[in-house]
Amino acid sequence: MNVLRVPLVMVTASAAMGAFALAAPREDLVGPASTSSSIAGMSTTAATTASLAQAAFDRMTPAQRVGQLFMVGTPVTGISPATASLVTRYHVGNVILTGRTTSGAPPVRALTARADTLTTGAATAGVPVFVATDQEGGYVQVLQGPGFSRMPTALTQGTWSDTTLAGKASTWGGQVRRSGVDVDLAPVMDTVSAAFAPQNAPIGRYDREYGHTPSVVADKGTTFLRAMRSRDLAMTAKHFPGLGRVTGNTDTTAGVTDRVTTRTSADLVPFRAAVAAGARFVMVSSAYYAKIDPHNPAVFSPTVVTGMIRGDLAFRGVVVSDDLSNARQVQAWTAGSRALKFLDAGGDLVLAVNPATVPAMVSAVMSRYQSSASFRARAEASVLRVLQAKAAEGLLAPRLSADGHLGSVTVTALQRWLGVTRTGRLDATTVRALQRRVGTVADGVWGPASMAALQSYLGTYRDGAGTWNSRTVTLLQRYLNTQL
Repeated sequence: MNVLRVPLVMVTASAAMGAFALAAPREDLVGPASTSSSIAGMSTTAATTASLAQAAFDRMTPAQRVGQLFMVGTPVTGISPATASLVTRYHVGNVILTGRTTSGAPPVRALTARADTLTTGAATAGVPVFVATDQEGGYVQVLQGPGFSRMPTALTQGTWSDTTLAGKASTWGGQVRRSGVDVDLAPVMDTVSAAFAPQNAPIGRYDREYGHTPSVVADKGTTFLRAMRSRDLAMTAKHFPGLGRVTGNTDTTAGVTDRVTTRTSADLVPFRAAVAAGARFVMVSSAYYAKIDPHNPAVFSPTVVTGMIRGDLAFRGVVVSDDLSNARQVQAWTAGSRALKFLDAGGDLVLAVNPATVPAMVSAVMSRYQSSASFRARAEASVLRVLQAKAAEGLLAPRLSADGHLGSVTVTALQRWLGVTRTGRLDATTVRALQRRVGTVADGVWGPASMAALQSYLGTYRDGAGTWNSRTVTLLQRYLNTQL
C-alpha cells in the first residue's frame, strides 16, 4: 500500500499520558474511508462484505484480479525473493508458510508484517494477502517454539472432551492469529477406520484423523474448527471428498485412487458438518474417486467441485486446491493446465507451494481470461469469492499508514487490539496492557525495558531506544495491520 511519510513525533511516557492528548492527531489510515462509519475505531459496520469486495474488485486491473486466484508458498523462516516477486510482479494475492520453524512467534510476526508491505497499489491494488499455514498438530504443525503450544495429533485431540478440546484449540488459535497468520489449512475431516489406518499413507499413518468414524470426526473436527475460528482464524475443511480410503499419498505417489467413496458416502458427513460450522475454505483432494468421477482427479472434477461442494454441500465460500505444484499426483499435466483444469472445474484458489511453477500458471490463466468470455466470467466469480472472504475477515477495512507517527488513530487501533477502552490517548491503562501483552513488567511507565520487550515481540532487533522511535512505531503499525 502507498503511504505518505511524515516527520517523526517523539513521545515520552510522561508526554504520552499528558500532553500527548493535546497534540493535533493525523488521520493515519489509508484505504476507502467512505466504507467506515468510525475511522478512529477501525469499524467497517457501514459497509457490507459484498460492497467491500466489489470495491476492491473494481479498482483492480485484470492481472491483479487473476493474481487473487493464487496462493504461493514461502518458507516460514522468511519470505523468499521468488515469492516476493510473485506478489509484486505477478500480482499473486495469497501466501502459504511452508516448512517448519521452532524459533517461535516473533520471527513469524516480522514475516507476516513484511508480507503486508508487498501489497502495494501496483502489486495487488492495496489488497492484503491471506497468509495461511498448516497448523493441525502432531506431525503437521508449521509454527512451533516460544509463543506456540505444542499441539498433539488430531487423533489424540479426538479423545478429549469437547470442553477440553475447545479450550485448548481456542488458545492455539489465539497464538496463531497473533503471529499474523489469517488462514489455518485445518482441520482434517477425513475418516480413516482403525483397521485401515496403518495402510493409509496420507492420514492414518500420521494420526491426522480425529477419530475412526464419521460421527466422531464430525464432532471433534468441528469443535476444533469453531474454537480456532473464535480467534478470528479462517478455517479450512480438508481433503474433500476424503483421503481415508486410499493407500498412497498424492504428494509422493501418482495414480492414487479411492475405489470406495460414493457421492452419498457417510465419510462426507464431517465435511457437511464443517461447512455448517463456519469453514471459510474447503480444500479438494487430488486423488481419483472411481465411483464419483473415474476420469479426473477430484481437484479437476466438475462433478466433485461444482456438483458436490457447490451443489450437495451448498458451500458458498472459497474452494482451494491441494498442492498443484510439487504433488506427484498431478505431474502428468503441465503447470498451466493444472491451474486451468482446477478453475474450469469450479475451484477458486490455486495452491502452489513451489513458487517456480506459478509464473506458468498465472500466464495460462491470464491468457484464457483475455480470450474466453465464459472463462473470464467464472474466474471473476472466484475472484469475488476470495475478496468476500478477505472482507469478512477484516482485510479490506481501512488500514493504518505505516508512517512512524504515533497518532491517535494508531493508538486507538492499538487499544482495540489490546481490548482496552478506545480513547486515542496512550494512557497508563493502555501502557500496562501493552506491557502485559509483550511480556514485561506492567507498571504503566514506558521506558527502555518496555521498548526492548516490544521490539522482541515484533521480531526485530533491539536498538536500545529509551522510548518510542519512528522505526518501532512503523513496525507496530505494520503488525497491527495484520491483526485488525
